[in-house]
Amino acid sequence: MTEKKSKFLQNSIILIFVFFLGVGTMYAIFYFFPTSFSTVETKLKKEVTVTENGIADAVEKLYNAVVVVNTYVRNEPYQSGTGFVYKTDNNTAYILTNNHVINNSDEVYITFTNGEDVKTKVVGADVYSDIAVLSVDKDKILDVAEIGESETARIGDTAFAIGAPIDSAYSWSVTRGIVSGKDRLIEVELSDGNNSTPMVVNTIQTDAAINNGNSGGPLANSNGEVIGITSIKLASSTIEGMGFAIPIETAIDIASELINGNEVERPFLGISMADVASSYRQYYNVIMEADVTSGVIVTSVTPKSSAALAGLKENDIIIEVDDQEVNSSSYLRYYLYKHKVGDDMYLTVKRGNETKNIRVRLTAK
Repeated sequence: MTEKKSKFLQNSIILIFVFFLGVGTMYAIFYFFPTSFSTVETKLKKEVTVTENGIADAVEKLYNAVVVVNTYVRNEPYQSGTGFVYKTDNNTAYILTNNHVINNSDEVYITFTNGEDVKTKVVGADVYSDIAVLSVDKDKILDVAEIGESETARIGDTAFAIGAPIDSAYSWSVTRGIVSGKDRLIEVELSDGNNSTPMVVNTIQTDAAINNGNSGGPLANSNGEVIGITSIKLASSTIEGMGFAIPIETAIDIASELINGNEVERPFLGISMADVASSYRQYYNVIMEADVTSGVIVTSVTPKSSAALAGLKENDIIIEVDDQEVNSSSYLRYYLYKHKVGDDMYLTVKRGNETKNIRVRLTAK
């Protein structure tokens, strides 16, 4: 009996020792090798399926208001772009697009998401804002876009574009990104078909993919509300993911004037211009005497114009408008067109080696 008790005691001690040895070993593994177990946990989590609708509801809200714009010259296809129905009035529906999409065309048709083609009327177009308005019978449209506010959009907000990049095979493509920047001043060449004018345009920047054919289409927020009209694409071997849109507030202001049958009235300064940066050879003495490296040279003044009445003279160099530095004629036009007829605009001018401040009362052309 004593021998049995002794063996039982020995076995008990061995079991207790093994138990504590096992506990100690596990503790040591957890303490010294924690990543082994966290890796296993991570792998388990990755096996879970997550369902996400993304911005599908917002896209669906806007989708049927977007149209493909096709233009023709002498019954031959000319160029295409995108537009969207932005409002209705009595029996008429109005479509916003870019001026450069419909410029120089004889006829303009739009295609809806159901495949129906409808000939449109060009209500009006404005070169300097790159905005055009088309109209069709109200009973032809499928939906009307909801208009949002670009002013309240924040950098980092979700944004998406719908359009017809490249050709009709990719119509109503949706691209998603964010609002990458606001109040981006972009220099572009805007054409009326005969002449090109260098301009600066105030835009919203986005990294949502914008390609040829997207022009005139909507840039929308995550609620499916339009905050801009896609218009400009910067592309080169060193630039990627930079698209630009005209703020919707600007577009609607211009469209309202066009629908009301008015030309968009802009102030007329009354000078011919040359950029200092590109005119050193021709205006070397004038530039050297003024001791400037940038600005706009007044090459001539129209008699009885705003500039003439204010006392601007040939060979004056405009270096500031309303205390904003002016590097080129593009920027001068941008600051000029922010004004209305009847406004006062303040110029800082170098005349020889003197600096003069000149107030100009702006008139219409």
